Amino acid sequence: MQVKLTHISAQAGYGKTTALSQWAKQGDALVAWLSLDARDNDYIQFWNGVTASIQEVVPGFGEEICSFLEKGLGASRAYAVPSLLNDLDRLTNELAVVLDDYHFIESAMIHESLAYLLEHLPAHVHLYIASRNELAIPTARLMAKGECNLITMQEMRFLLDEGHVFFRDMTDLGLTAEQVAELLHQTEGWISGLELAAISLRNSDNIAESIRQFNGRQHHISDYLLEEVFRHLTEDMRSFLLATSILSQMNASLCQAVTGRQDSERYLERLAQLNLFIIPLDDQRSWYRYHHLFSDFLQRMGARTDTNDWAQAHGNAACWLERKGLDEDAMEHYLAGHHYGDAVRLIEKNLNALVQSESIAFIRWMKAIPESYFAEKPLVELFYITVLSGTGDHEAASLRIGQARARFQALKDKLSEPEWKQAMGNIYFFSAVDAFLKKDLVKTSEYYERCERYMPEGSVFQTMWRYQYVGYNPFTDYLAHINDLHALDVFLSRWTDALGNKTAYPLAGTFLAAYSKLLYEWDRLEEAERYANLALGRRDVRPYVRIFTQVAIGASWIQQALGRPDRASELLADLKSQLDTPVYRLFMLKIEAEQACLALRQGAVEDALAWLQDCGLSHTDEVALDQVQEHMAYARVLAAGGRPEEALGLLDRLNALLRREDHLRDRIKVLILQGVTLQRASRAAEALAKLETALRLAEPEGYIRSFADEGEEMELLLSAYVKTRPKAPARVAPGDAWAYAKRLLQAMQSAPEPMRSVLTEQETKILQLIADGLPNKEIALRLNITGETVKTHIKSVYRKLEVNNRVRALQRARELSILD
Repeated sequence: MQVKLTHISAQAGYGKTTALSQWAKQGDALVAWLSLDARDNDYIQFWNGVTASIQEVVPGFGEEICSFLEKGLGASRAYAVPSLLNDLDRLTNELAVVLDDYHFIESAMIHESLAYLLEHLPAHVHLYIASRNELAIPTARLMAKGECNLITMQEMRFLLDEGHVFFRDMTDLGLTAEQVAELLHQTEGWISGLELAAISLRNSDNIAESIRQFNGRQHHISDYLLEEVFRHLTEDMRSFLLATSILSQMNASLCQAVTGRQDSERYLERLAQLNLFIIPLDDQRSWYRYHHLFSDFLQRMGARTDTNDWAQAHGNAACWLERKGLDEDAMEHYLAGHHYGDAVRLIEKNLNALVQSESIAFIRWMKAIPESYFAEKPLVELFYITVLSGTGDHEAASLRIGQARARFQALKDKLSEPEWKQAMGNIYFFSAVDAFLKKDLVKTSEYYERCERYMPEGSVFQTMWRYQYVGYNPFTDYLAHINDLHALDVFLSRWTDALGNKTAYPLAGTFLAAYSKLLYEWDRLEEAERYANLALGRRDVRPYVRIFTQVAIGASWIQQALGRPDRASELLADLKSQLDTPVYRLFMLKIEAEQACLALRQGAVEDALAWLQDCGLSHTDEVALDQVQEHMAYARVLAAGGRPEEALGLLDRLNALLRREDHLRDRIKVLILQGVTLQRASRAAEALAKLETALRLAEPEGYIRSFADEGEEMELLLSAYVKTRPKAPARVAPGDAWAYAKRLLQAMQSAPEPMRSVLTEQETKILQLIADGLPNKEIALRLNITGETVKTHIKSVYRKLEVNNRVRALQRARELSILD
């Protein structure tokens, strides 16, 4: 309990689980225990299991992480473990978390997340891992810092005195000291070998001779002794063991279903009396499992028996488990017994839940089922494609989409016309998605046309993940994904017109939001505002949090550029107050990052710096596509707060990521921010070099606002860059960075200065209520708005009146005759 990690590493049968369970019972700390198996290689299932094990000893623990895990991998992968750490940090008691049989875990995603957990584990939480092999997570730093306690096979082996105690207290064999020493030598202190030897010697007529026959190392002794033990059991008991060996855990009722024996409880009791490698899983001894050594041996033996019996046993187990509502366990047995028809039926029964959870197990199941079993079930195929896409396996999804198009065409005469049209409409929708991910807008349009032909009301798959935060999503921010803005203009112009009249079609909202952002980037602000307002006004968009968040953020940019800072702030404040999602905190981080950037543009540097302290980000964070905007905001505020080197380090990593992922818009923004930050740090030559790269990348696509939004600092930087070529060339070649800089500079210098807004009607009402002595909470109630919106209005009032407190605001308002 003095270290972060205790790792017990030894092969099967060395007493890892026994040692840990006895230690857990003797200590005073809370102990959360999770026994793992191969099915826990699913990221969501693994962390669900960890959370559930802690909830057993800390009721009510982990509500937030559970909401992330329920909403699928997109949210879980980035935020579940940080959320778990926050909850662990709030615990007041010491907690030990035991992960038994971790060798079953092969998922790199789980290893990485566990390494992150260890790196940030609070001091009062301790992790205990038992496995048969070395951990696939880095432990060298923990060892060097004295934060890792490693217990190996050498420490787990029984020494001679322990061997004497074992045979004296646990058996009635009456072995001599020499015989015990010989057994210790033959088994190399392997406790399971000693237990097997004791069981085997009970049936021996000549103990001394039997001991002399033991030879070889562990795996030879294991097979030899297990066969010896098995051979001496009754035929009925052997049959019972072979049939139930397929079960990862069992009770009498389940055993009865698998074996057909009404007296299964008696067999379990007899096995426990014989100490025959059966382990109780609860205090009532209702549930058991076989020791892994014994289970592996029995399954090898069972594989030699009649395959029909083996398949039937799995089928019986699956039926029992399904009746009890344990569908995932049932599925494993249906697959193991090759009951593929039942497996598909069970998948159909749970389709919605499986897809919403983005279950990696679902992909494994589908890969195990021969395609002939779901070839005529389009919905199963479509959900399979959805989960492949949701878990990021776009290559596999693309392959299946192409195969499904041909297969669905062939079903025309086998399905009813409505069913067939629905199948074709959905597969063309997925084909459009696939083409868009490949940045082929021509093909995307072709497939959308076909989707419209077969399913004009839209695909159900457009409306999935209503509340979900899915991290980086090309369909939420088209400009981050598509580099060719001119092609995107043609595409969006067409589809905003084509879908504009549809009232229950959220995809139209994404097109409107994207077109608004494109027009904004080209500085066509009035047009951009019109499309943003169309998107904001759509009822079918508001329920989709990830879409509506982007709509409101884009609308806020436009209002700020039009010289309406109060409206820009109000849009973000209202967005926060309207959020309705189980992953509220993730969206809140994104919105507050935007508020921090807006605060800088409006001169409220202190507000932005306050966000810097509270947001939970760091300049040393690893960067990823799902948080590019938040990290850019963080770097921007760092630079504004006088920490340019930290900002530049973060921006360098962002630039490398965006260059590697070919995200042009965001790379241009990062280069611009690098240039401004370097200029601020008096590194003029480097600043101009970054600006020139940004200009060369931006000129073909016509980027304007990404430069203009930097304001006076960008004007100074562009002026300095233009002066590097004192005389304009006679002919300017396309793509010339200098000519583009000159055009940008002229546009920025000729733009009218935004007029300082007078107080809005709402701001005047709030100021009057302040004059009446009302606090913010009472003002919010009077005006039927949120407290956050009141704060935003008050900040706008302070800015416009050039004051920083209520008293001065009232004085200034009376001086200007705003208040009587």
